[in-house]
Amino acid sequence: MFKMEEKDQESLVKYILAKLSETPLLAKSNTQVNGIPLRHRRTYIRIKKHVDDFIMGEKLGNIENRLIILPGLRGVGKTTILFQIYEHIRNVKNISQDRVLYFSTDELKAYLGKSILDVINVYIQNVHRTSLAALDKEIFILIDESHFDHEWSQTAKIIFDQSKKVFLIFTGSSALNLELSVDTARRTKKETVFPLNFSEYLTLKYDLFPSKGMAQNVRELIFKGDDESIESASANENILMRKTLSLNKRMDMIWEDFLCYGGFPFGLNMSQIEVHQRIFSMVDRVIEKDVFALQSFNTDTRSDITRILTFLALQTPGGTSDAKLAERLKISPALVRTILDILEKTHLIFSIKPYGGAGKVIRKPWKYYFLSPSINAAIRFKLGVYDIRNREMLGVLAENLVASYLFRMMETVNMPTGIFYDSEEGGADFLIHNVKNSIIPIEVSIGDKNQEQVKAAIKRYGSDYGIIISNTEKIRKDGNIIYLPLTTFSFG
Repeated sequence: MFKMEEKDQESLVKYILAKLSETPLLAKSNTQVNGIPLRHRRTYIRIKKHVDDFIMGEKLGNIENRLIILPGLRGVGKTTILFQIYEHIRNVKNISQDRVLYFSTDELKAYLGKSILDVINVYIQNVHRTSLAALDKEIFILIDESHFDHEWSQTAKIIFDQSKKVFLIFTGSSALNLELSVDTARRTKKETVFPLNFSEYLTLKYDLFPSKGMAQNVRELIFKGDDESIESASANENILMRKTLSLNKRMDMIWEDFLCYGGFPFGLNMSQIEVHQRIFSMVDRVIEKDVFALQSFNTDTRSDITRILTFLALQTPGGTSDAKLAERLKISPALVRTILDILEKTHLIFSIKPYGGAGKVIRKPWKYYFLSPSINAAIRFKLGVYDIRNREMLGVLAENLVASYLFRMMETVNMPTGIFYDSEEGGADFLIHNVKNSIIPIEVSIGDKNQEQVKAAIKRYGSDYGIIISNTEKIRKDGNIIYLPLTTFSFG
């Protein structure tokens, strides 16, 4: 039987009752702008289905998807999705207020020093006057910032196993992936939340819906490269071009806005300057909250982390050597490696390794990219070196966008099976593996791009075809090279 000191239990009961009371107002303020409800992202649609299935229960014969985790970088909209799910449960499914509990673990730890399990046990015992095993009606527990309780994964397993009447959602930093135990992972439905893609940006900001299946068509073009996939993607590209005629802005200008400051949902109704400032503040919070929650650093390391991020934002395309970065910043290579590893765990950045055997991966520098090019742009803006007219800067952001899309594809649909860069002299920007383990070379450019690097990579790696992603007007194929517009690629 769960036991707690009476004073602590009273404090938690008051906290829980306050959460039950204030969440409807919180949900409303977090899901509307000027009284207009925010549109739903695809992640919300998928989670809503799990909620609906759970409420239907045995009628559907499937209530196993009742433990959901939403890992993701700070600022990508996890809390908004959580509150939209709250409103769906309360207002659409008409579940009573006392059966839906929302709380943030960050706040819980800061003010009460208690665990997620403490809250859930007190909630069940004092609000519902029963135990987990004896629950006879469905309840919903929505937990934000779960990573601040290092026992969250074990707690999730305990609750899942003790009652089929509890639907749980845990959100938190990308570190949730690392803290997920094998036992809990078997019980979990994971929905990683990423920055906005171009399709979501157009839908949320301009009310423009791309053709159904366009993302799938673009991915098939990249990974198959056959005439059928090119034809399907081209057909959807033409439909989209006709749809954009209703907008008062050219598609290439909209895409450029998206590239530079459209990666985060909080910026949809802000000016460009406001967005840059908000993203930079978000980066600061990732460092202060998430990085230091993962690793204990001394206070001097805070400035080292910032300088490393600055270096990554301002570097010209190319690999980053730990040793050279350490020499430049006057810190140890071991500390550089540790900082880069932690930043990758937060998903603020990710790495792409050189293609080759294990020895080559160790000897050659790695390339680092931000999860969204909007992060790179915000850091440049803060440093006073952001210039939308600078084509070299736009080229760096475009390469970052392609890298981040390939990374997202690999994380969500397991394609490509590997992402590398060509470390040979004058090599291609990216080398990706398809399901046949064949290599597809990819070059990225804002301006005109000649075929020489892709042709050389096709020959070097025995590829069937290569891809040049640039500001070409439409999809076309020239011999064994596919030309793909940056705007069309961004729907993948």
